[in-house]
Parts: sequence; structure tokens; C-alpha cells
Amino acid sequence: MTELSPEQQARVLSLASDLARQGQTAELIEFIEHGLPVDTIDAEGNSLLMLAAYHGATETVEALLDRGADPELRNARDQSVIAGALFKGEDDIVRLLHEAGADLEAGTPTARQAAAMFGREHLLES
Repeated sequence: MTELSPEQQARVLSLASDLARQGQTAELIEFIEHGLPVDTIDAEGNSLLMLAAYHGATETVEALLDRGADPELRNARDQSVIAGALFKGEDDIVRLLHEAGADLEAGTPTARQAAAMFGREHLLES
């Protein structure tokens, strides 16, 4: 990737974060294919995977995982991607993250605690 100024880097991160939130998979993957690290995080420590998962962008989550996104990254508030998906009721995304090996005991609250709070323990069964 060409060396970018701090302002350009911030703009790329903002655009990529918006694409992840909006589930614009093809456009986001173009950024990654042109050198944006798949585990890029924003100022709050949210990865692209976290943003996509939290906003119900199943196809984007799948594409990021396929490209090596780390389901273990937690944000600055120690929240895990899978716990965020449980909180939002994104059952298909929870299944994808569980299949990808997301740690069910990591973060605050843990995925297991979040599942218990929302009656979704069945999603974490192997």
C-alpha cells in the first residue's frame, strides 16, 4: 500500500469501518485486497469484524473470517465479537464465530454470560 498521510489513513479507516457496518462486502474486501489489514481497528478498538457482526452483516463477517480476521480481538471495553453478536441477537453470526473458534470465555461479559442473559445458550453448544 502506498504510504498515506495520517489524514488519509484516518479517512481510509473511516470508510472501511462504514463499509463493515453497512455490510458492503465487495467494497470492503477491495480495501483489504489493496493492503488494508483485515484486523484493522478503530479508535475504540473495534475491528472490522466486530463492526460487521454487531450490525448484522453476515456476508461481511463470513468474508472477513475467510480472509483471516481474528474472532478473538476485543475492543477497548473488553467486549468480544461473539458477545456483541449475542447481544444484538445475530444468531447466524454467532454460529459463524463459534465455528471459527471464538473463545466463549473471553471478554466482559463472556459469550457464555451474554448467552445466558439473553436465553441463547443453545447457540454455543457444539
